[in-house]
Amino acid sequence: MSNETPQNHGGQQRLAQIGVTGLAVMGSNIARNFARNGYTVALHNRSIGKTDALLDQHGGDGDFVRTESISEFVGALEKPRRVLIMVKAGDATDQVIDELAAVMDEGDIIIDGGNALYTDTMRREAAMAQRGLNFVGAGISGGEEGALNGPSIMPGGPAVSYESLGPMLEKISAHVDGTPCCTHVGPNGAGHFVKMVHNGIEYADMQLIGEAYNLLRNTLGLGTDRIADIFAEWNGGELESYLIEITAEVLRQKDAAGTPLVDVIVDAAEQKGTGRWTVKSALDLGVPVTGIAEAVFARALSGHREQRAAARGLESGTLAAPPTDVDQFTEDIRRALYASKIVAYAQGFDQIRAGSVEYDWNIAPGDMATIWRGGCIIRARFLNRIKEAYERNPELTTLVVEPYFRDAIADGIDSWRRVVSVATTLGVPVPAFASSLSYYDGLRADRLPAALTQAQRDYFGAHTYERVDAEPGAKFHTLWSGDRSEVRA
Repeated sequence: MSNETPQNHGGQQRLAQIGVTGLAVMGSNIARNFARNGYTVALHNRSIGKTDALLDQHGGDGDFVRTESISEFVGALEKPRRVLIMVKAGDATDQVIDELAAVMDEGDIIIDGGNALYTDTMRREAAMAQRGLNFVGAGISGGEEGALNGPSIMPGGPAVSYESLGPMLEKISAHVDGTPCCTHVGPNGAGHFVKMVHNGIEYADMQLIGEAYNLLRNTLGLGTDRIADIFAEWNGGELESYLIEITAEVLRQKDAAGTPLVDVIVDAAEQKGTGRWTVKSALDLGVPVTGIAEAVFARALSGHREQRAAARGLESGTLAAPPTDVDQFTEDIRRALYASKIVAYAQGFDQIRAGSVEYDWNIAPGDMATIWRGGCIIRARFLNRIKEAYERNPELTTLVVEPYFRDAIADGIDSWRRVVSVATTLGVPVPAFASSLSYYDGLRADRLPAALTQAQRDYFGAHTYERVDAEPGAKFHTLWSGDRSEVRA
């Protein structure tokens, strides 16, 4: 290890309790958060200019240790060393991990706080374990503001690492009703897995809000200021959430010419990949996350600007007249939004349960609802309801059958159907509203056309089928190319 002497900023020389490498906005803000909470923080960045900029602008936030090299950085930390990596996911993360591992000792902890794919985290954790190091994949949600003032933190990795790291993360996290929005999620990739699903739910939530806005704008003809007022009103009720709150603020924003900002932003939504990861993972796990998937596909469609330009003006068929009762249809949209939101969260929690079983993580779904109540992007009032549901029944098969959510959907089902029906007759796209309703109808149906699908599979591939009047698990096959008699498989 290097003999370079770290430079303490703002006090006597002493070893830092946590180190942060990667001092872009998120890394800088979380380093400041640690310092504001009384921890001495070692700072490192490939470009020393970012380190010095942080110290120049925010050195008064607490006790920092300025370092220039990786060896100096690691040497500035007390044991067991705790290093938080806040760099771009992918190869850059692997490179930093390798550099740190080369100068760290057995029992030290490396924390990846980026949006890493959970399978990468599993690979990294296994590799570091062979070197005697603890690797923690920690999902961090809340954006720049959350990183500074209290995010929701989802750390995975070895349970032993949480003994020294957990109290620090809990202290800097958001708190709701005195409870930190941070908990040990589970082994290896569990933390980054639930952060991935969190982001998938976020995609669905944003798409549903966008569809509600579009319906208010293009079926009722309301202006952005009126729609902003509606969202602000909704935020005072059961839809209260961070995303509903900022939607009202965004819709009120005007550009320098006084035009609503939303009207001059190109309608092509970008994405960084966590939504796609969620859908791919759900496919592998066999979990239908239709609301999340439609949200991802809606962003993809918005980005195909050449295709959309070519298709503009295509035949729409005969369209119905817009609703005449503005207040009633506005209320219908609110109820449809809430019902669809319930489905999106239910699907996300289904995926968490399935992933936990697949990888033997033993994730407690109710804990996720607890730590998502503050700090993160999907924080919302009704996460308290999800927390309570899993407290009553930790083995709850799906949120939509839990009494509160069952009753909430029953209260809004007629509105939900009207919204999807009206949107269809007016040619207004509502992929997330419609797919969520279809999922709900499929879930509650006595019989699905999958029976025909299975018969077709048996016809062309001899894949067999089960019978409703036979014992569970018994397989049958029809001799389709023979005398079409049925035999036990």
